[in-house]
Amino acid sequence: MASSVSSLLRASRSKLASSSSASLSRTFARASPRQPLGSSTAARSFASAAPRWSHGVDWRSPLGLRNQIRAVAPLIERFHRRIATSATENPFKGNLTSLPKPGGGEFGKFYSLPSLNDPRIDRLPYSIRILLESAIRNCDNFQVTKEDVEKIIDWENSSVKQVEIPFKPARVLLQDFTGVPAVVDLACMRDAMNKLGSDSNKINPLVPVDLVIDHSVQVDVARSENAVQANMELEFQRNKERFAFLKWGSNAFHNMLVVPPGSGIVHQVNLEYLGRVVFNNEGLLYPDSVVGTDSHTTMIDGLGVAGWGVGGIEAEAAMLGQPMSMVLPGVVGFKLSGKLRNGVTATDLVLTATQMLRKHGVVGKFVEFYGDGMGELSLADRATIANMSPEYGATMGFFPVDHVTLQYLKLTGRSDETVAMIEAYLRANKLFIDYNEPQPDRVYSSYLELNLDEVEPCISGPKRPHDRVPLKEMKADWHACLDNKVGFKGFAIPKDAQGKVAKFDFHGQPAELKHGSVVIAAITSCTNTSNPSVMLGAGLVAKKAHELGLKVKPWVKTSLAPGSGVVTKYLLKSGLQKYLNEQGFHIVGFGCTTCIGNSGDLDPAVASAISENDIVASAVLSGNRNFEGRVHPLTRANYLASPPLVVAYALAGTVDIDFEKEPIGTGKDGKNIYLRDVWPSTQEIAEAVQSSVLPDMFRSTYEAITKGNAMWNQLQVPAEKLYSWDPESTYIHEPPYFKDMTMDPPEAHGVKDAYCLLNFGDSITTDHISPAGNINKDSPAAKYLLERGVEQKDFNSYGSRRGNDEVMARGTFANIRLVNKLLNGEVGPKTVHIPTGEKLYVFDAAQRYKESGQDTIVLAGAEYGSGSSRDWAAKGPMLLGVKAVIAKSFERIHRSNLVGMGIIPLCFKSGEDADTLGLTGHERYTIDLPSNISEIRPGQDVTVTTNTGKSFTCTVRFDTEVELAYFNHGGILPYVIRNLIKQ
Repeated sequence: MASSVSSLLRASRSKLASSSSASLSRTFARASPRQPLGSSTAARSFASAAPRWSHGVDWRSPLGLRNQIRAVAPLIERFHRRIATSATENPFKGNLTSLPKPGGGEFGKFYSLPSLNDPRIDRLPYSIRILLESAIRNCDNFQVTKEDVEKIIDWENSSVKQVEIPFKPARVLLQDFTGVPAVVDLACMRDAMNKLGSDSNKINPLVPVDLVIDHSVQVDVARSENAVQANMELEFQRNKERFAFLKWGSNAFHNMLVVPPGSGIVHQVNLEYLGRVVFNNEGLLYPDSVVGTDSHTTMIDGLGVAGWGVGGIEAEAAMLGQPMSMVLPGVVGFKLSGKLRNGVTATDLVLTATQMLRKHGVVGKFVEFYGDGMGELSLADRATIANMSPEYGATMGFFPVDHVTLQYLKLTGRSDETVAMIEAYLRANKLFIDYNEPQPDRVYSSYLELNLDEVEPCISGPKRPHDRVPLKEMKADWHACLDNKVGFKGFAIPKDAQGKVAKFDFHGQPAELKHGSVVIAAITSCTNTSNPSVMLGAGLVAKKAHELGLKVKPWVKTSLAPGSGVVTKYLLKSGLQKYLNEQGFHIVGFGCTTCIGNSGDLDPAVASAISENDIVASAVLSGNRNFEGRVHPLTRANYLASPPLVVAYALAGTVDIDFEKEPIGTGKDGKNIYLRDVWPSTQEIAEAVQSSVLPDMFRSTYEAITKGNAMWNQLQVPAEKLYSWDPESTYIHEPPYFKDMTMDPPEAHGVKDAYCLLNFGDSITTDHISPAGNINKDSPAAKYLLERGVEQKDFNSYGSRRGNDEVMARGTFANIRLVNKLLNGEVGPKTVHIPTGEKLYVFDAAQRYKESGQDTIVLAGAEYGSGSSRDWAAKGPMLLGVKAVIAKSFERIHRSNLVGMGIIPLCFKSGEDADTLGLTGHERYTIDLPSNISEIRPGQDVTVTTNTGKSFTCTVRFDTEVELAYFNHGGILPYVIRNLIKQ
């Protein structure tokens, strides 16, 4: 093993410290130059920022470039001196090649893949070539070695061997739900450095970090022309403290840009604005790459930028210059052919692909799309497919750069010169695919193929994104779900209760709900609000419905939350926004709303009708996540659909409908209106896109973003570099991760006589482990807030309180839809305290165990930790005292996060699980892990014994030696701190 941590295991710590110092210096020197945001006002913080597509150059003024160079020159010079004295020379410096400009001069220099003269490179998938270029450019024979480069070149053979490689992303992307705890951790790390007598300013991002505040807006106000302003005012009232903290972070930390609330959804802002595709950093050209603290960072893969989601703790390490250790992935080649039929949407395509890929098995792999059908997919369609990589389980869903990508870059305001540089570099370095030229054979680990002509309209649900249902089968599937036992496709409603009607009064008019009634219809989430074809398609459905006299029932909570301000501009230009308003789809805000659980309250009359009559109410949303308890506590059935179908289901008022045979309503002339009567043709949508989506919309929108908004600009923040923690705050609290930390790592140890805190089945998501949405009024977290004078109306959400470990520990395993086998099938956030047999909230039971000095473990089934890349799903269990999780399988990011927080992930052997082994969860568990870290190997077997005499073998899921080193230090952040101090 040639990585930095392997060296740690074989060499002295002093060597690691000195070498890491050199590597960190090199990382900073390669980082994209950006002025520190030192001003306390947003006007100074943002007005001076250059457009991101300008690659750091202020295109508005020739003086801007000179000023920026003067500002950063001393800093760069200092680090260049350090490089000259301490860095190992890149062994591939001879491969640096000039990229000439067509009119003379050069764009810059680049590490040339063709100059290696290795025929294996031509057979590599494009996604692997990006890993190869990064390894060559960052090769220092310490953190990245020539052996690592060879592993990647020999991908065809080495990928099947689960070899480890280091990877350094070009930048890091955050949103506020995950960004607040990341900045909290950085602030806390500064304090830890200070307490240990070291320089706290060593805690600074060494690569560009972009944080977009987009997850805090809630749909409190809907169906109103004033909804955007009203919801933003409430957002600032609730989150003023969080926002001020993030603004402090943008000033206190170098290389960090914070995009203020109301700007759009992080992934669409990334796609339209932040994505570089190719960096030109002081004349060095290299591909853009990004890791983000949101699973759907993968959306940028549609632009040909390699990006994927990681946990917050992994992202923090990447910010601080640590190479990411990853297993060299297999790549699934997904060939697309043909063309989508008339009326079929990109959403239908992505739900089809998601089901295919989930069935194929792509967890931990890259998926790379290719084939003649690529020319039929717009960039927005590609981004929609790439966005849902987490839903099909892949690390990336990658679309190499081609002519469609270049057209999109021009559409979204990137300059002609920048686009010319991008194309020239990618062609020269064999990273551009030209479908007008013969395609050489590329090798993939496995293959899939889809004829786009075979895609049919569909939705997905009622509880998982990969449970696709063809639209024509929806009515039958719904009735099967009512009949089936409780599960992913079942609600177990007795036959005699399936026709139940709940009549109620809605603001003076009669109303009724049945099983399947739609109470939330939301056009939201990054997946679809980036795509003009489906957004304008939704507007056309609303227009046709209005003209025929159809109207959405007033008790359906309708909302439209665009991914960027550009959407508003093209909906207004097309004249379709007024028709969406007519149907109640007023714009409610610019951010991630219903899909993250920020759907807001239902009308009290609707909520009472659902609760008092036990109605299985439905939400239909254009999102990517529909797990139980996520969208809204009262919508047990949640379906993902295209924006036009969201409007159609809102008009129908129920999911219990066969759109081919049953009308969605009665028109003004008394005739039945069917879906086909309001559905736009592909040609109608294309004409609307062509006439309404214009480059100037993107330029003007993103110029305005850099100026902030009035509420953001008025936030006053301190100038200190160390954060002043307020012990009374219920939003921002100093976490206990580094309490009593010393320079000596804790001794590695196993687990002895641990109790089982929870015993789960399959598909426990991060939403089950650490909910993002509603804080239930009877929960331990609610009790904590009430004791501190916070009224229920001001509880906000778990996601918004991720900066407070006290709230989040109490919110761990607090999902109201949790199914714990220790409770014999009872649903709810409780468990059995084994020693006493008492049924307690999970937090209260965990506290009992901790107070008694007793460790705990969790038993689980397959796909444990699927869903969002939520670091609190690992932090929370750690704070509860969980020492290990034994599961059939883990979701990629969550397993890594568990290791990052010092929790041992273990997998049952194939064909075994808790049930087959006869485990009830009432046993006590001892995990025989070697106490000497050098005796542990990635993927080795260990024995687990119980006090009942049963023993079984598990595989320890430390997948790399880097992860072993993190575990040895008690987690990734203590590891980083100790190594920074030694420099």
